Amino acid sequence: MTLPVLTAVTGARWESDLVAALERSSLGLDVVRRCVDLPDLLATAQSGQARAVLLSADLRRLDRDAVARLFAEGVAVVGVVTPGDRQGEERLRRLGVATVVPADAPADVLANAVAEAVELSQKTQRVPDFAVANPRAAMPVPPPMPEPPPYETATGTGQLIAVWGPAGAPGRTSVAVTLATELSLFGVPTLLADADVYGGVVAQVLGILDEAPGLAAACRSANNGTLDLPALARHAREVMPRLRVLTGIPRADRWPELRASALEQVWGLARQLAAAIVVDCGFCLEQDEEISFDTAAPRRNGATLTTLEAADTVIAVGAADPVGLQRLIRGIEELRETIPGVNLRVVANLVRKGPVGGDAESQIREALRRYAGVEGVVCVPYDRASFDTALAQGRTLAEVAPKSIARPPLRALAAELMGITLPRQRRRRRR
Repeated sequence: MTLPVLTAVTGARWESDLVAALERSSLGLDVVRRCVDLPDLLATAQSGQARAVLLSADLRRLDRDAVARLFAEGVAVVGVVTPGDRQGEERLRRLGVATVVPADAPADVLANAVAEAVELSQKTQRVPDFAVANPRAAMPVPPPMPEPPPYETATGTGQLIAVWGPAGAPGRTSVAVTLATELSLFGVPTLLADADVYGGVVAQVLGILDEAPGLAAACRSANNGTLDLPALARHAREVMPRLRVLTGIPRADRWPELRASALEQVWGLARQLAAAIVVDCGFCLEQDEEISFDTAAPRRNGATLTTLEAADTVIAVGAADPVGLQRLIRGIEELRETIPGVNLRVVANLVRKGPVGGDAESQIREALRRYAGVEGVVCVPYDRASFDTALAQGRTLAEVAPKSIARPPLRALAAELMGITLPRQRRRRRR
């Protein structure tokens, strides 16, 4: 049984020799089409004619999104480069091509590389930027703060913390910004990223006037195969000591710039850039594009779903009122169905007596325990005045209101997430 293979090589002298070598060999590879460009390759891959493709690094318009589409169609990708072309090999690997061979490799080496790539693609589960409608898819200025001790972390072991919440403005951004700030004040190198595809506001909350979204720029670099650690650091703006920010898209119609396939690489590099990565996510978990499209459809919520799947911990934020709690309980159920085995922490925000009555914290914890099976709920007291002051000045809560009643719960949560032991507060004796 032969393995159908495509080729997509741009004007290389060795392309004819490569195809001839494969056709002469009896290694089980059958070149079914020599694609002339990327659209031809994608169309042929979607038709189901091939199981693998041999492509070159200089294929015009080749990017990470195109590689993700090939994987989504079940086509394994093998890169072929001119002998000694280290730059081309590096670009292909940044685009997500794990198997790269030189063009002068013997036919048996090429055949083995294709077979390994096909086997790897079958084992690897990816979250593409789109859904494909086919029968298989249809089936089921403050005072100076004391210098904290240095926080050490091994390279590539940064913790990804996704801050998510249902519709209704429960305070996701406020919680994300405050968590990131508290982590940086502990001495933890922190990266705050705004991945809300419905319009991010982290830049406005922190008073950042630069309208060029850093996260979108990082995704473009990742999609083009040019993103590395120094490039990611350039896109992340430093707003406080040990706190960098990747600003988000200011308009909801720019959501295609945050491609899920590109975000996979961004989060991977972010783990090397910072010890803690706090991501402000969009609210929607819907993923039914295949119902509306009969071709490859972009996934608006792909950025959110990719971030939640990659996260070490998901912080679910809900408003502490009857409407907000109902949305939170239903949202937690949907989140668990979407991301099985999610490591979940729950924050009840804007806690006050008015909407709930009685002992608000106890009633909120009991409701979430009974109806959502959640223990250890973090209750953040209502402190509108302090958050309004911070928003008006474009600064963090720790800077404008260090004694805010909303800080201690989030500070304790930040310490818990990173395994930091807080000193016990001594109570003063009354005379």
